[in-house]
Amino acid sequence: MAAPRFERALIVGAGSGLSASLTRLFASEGLQVALAARNTDKLADLARETRASTFACDASDPAQAARLFVDVAARIGDPDVVVYNASGRSRGPVAELVPAEVERAIAVSAFGGFLIAQQAARRMLPKGHGAILLTGASASVKGYAQSAPFAMGKFALRGLAQSMARELAPKGIHVAHFVIDGGIRSASRAVPADKPDSMLDPDAIAQSYLHVLRQPRSAWTWEVELRPWVETF
Repeated sequence: MAAPRFERALIVGAGSGLSASLTRLFASEGLQVALAARNTDKLADLARETRASTFACDASDPAQAARLFVDVAARIGDPDVVVYNASGRSRGPVAELVPAEVERAIAVSAFGGFLIAQQAARRMLPKGHGAILLTGASASVKGYAQSAPFAMGKFALRGLAQSMARELAPKGIHVAHFVIDGGIRSASRAVPADKPDSMLDPDAIAQSYLHVLRQPRSAWTWEVELRPWVETF
């Protein structure tokens, strides 16, 4: 069977890193792209470069998540690819963490992922077609010291992805979770000169997302782990 064709992508939690690489790659593949973030000012240059549409949204708010899909549909049509890249963090010793900050971190990393995935599934199910891609991290499978809120949120997002994949794959919707196990390089986070390719290249990560989108349904994956060649397991 031929690889599925996608036409419109929505990236939630968009910024200048992986989301920007995904936007450029999707646009180069002919997809219309919508970008959602709490602050859309930071997306202006990327939107101009890729002709992407931007939408202000706090993904952890049920009303705003629902409204986002209404607005995107009105602008470019229902997305058949939805990527959730938003994360929330609160660091510190467990005994000193502020409950409200922990609640917010989990709401962004996990509850927001559920809200966006739910809205996406509601629109994809009648068509029997679509892809929901959730971005995880090392914390999806490894809880580090003084990083409990991030681990709780990312563990929950991974569980959501696994459950959704089992439920939705037989209905034509490809759900995949990406464990980004390592630091992503950026303008402010350069690769050390004595350790070439020791950080994840966001453009290379984006290629893996595209590869998953192109998988024939007879050989879908629900999870991909990506790490630099020097990263220890």
